[in-house]
Amino acid sequence: MIFTRNLVLNYKVELSTRPEDFMGEVEMWDKAENALESVLKHKELNYQVNHGDGAFYGPKIDFHILDSLGRSWQCGTVQLDFQMPEKFNCSYIGEDNKLHRPIMIHRAIYGSIERFMAILIEHFAGDFPLWLSPVQVKILPISEAHLQYANQINLDLEEARFRVEIDDRVEKIGLKIREAEVQKAPYMILVGNKEMENGSVAVRKRKDGNLGEMTLPKLIDLLMAEQIKG
Repeated sequence: MIFTRNLVLNYKVELSTRPEDFMGEVEMWDKAENALESVLKHKELNYQVNHGDGAFYGPKIDFHILDSLGRSWQCGTVQLDFQMPEKFNCSYIGEDNKLHRPIMIHRAIYGSIERFMAILIEHFAGDFPLWLSPVQVKILPISEAHLQYANQINLDLEEARFRVEIDDRVEKIGLKIREAEVQKAPYMILVGNKEMENGSVAVRKRKDGNLGEMTLPKLIDLLMAEQIKG
């Protein structure tokens, strides 16, 4: 499994070997495949051999992430390329003061970033943790009279480096809350007359409901603690 800040993804590893249409000598391919396999064994990674699925220029280690439906998506990869340095006549001077042919390593951490983001969206069903959510806080002024105060809160939260949006539509607060929950905003801030008078905010957490009234510095501390925790 991959564990990253409360993110758990299952994955599998494949060693992809020489394809039918390959460049170079078989002996070099065997040497490269053995080198990659020794790395996998040294790291004690469980892997499968994917015969014939290597790149035309060299073998590779592929990391397949499993989405929430168990489907496999090839994302990360490490590839050995011993053909392009040969074709471009690349060389370097080694410790023995002689010319040597380098081997190029191709590495992709995520693979296609669009594919990786699609896996994340499906994995969380759009319900991202706070640190990953595109909009972390929705500010919901009860009426137009509270919009100026809402804008000031927005500026303070942005200064604290949180991603914030204001729902400034002339709509009932119940509708704004329901739509913010449908959009899976982790936190909602309601501001009305009471909050303006007290210099406070009324906080709702999408999964926990009403958290009550608190000062903005207290809310910022709460958000920071959750974001650090992941």
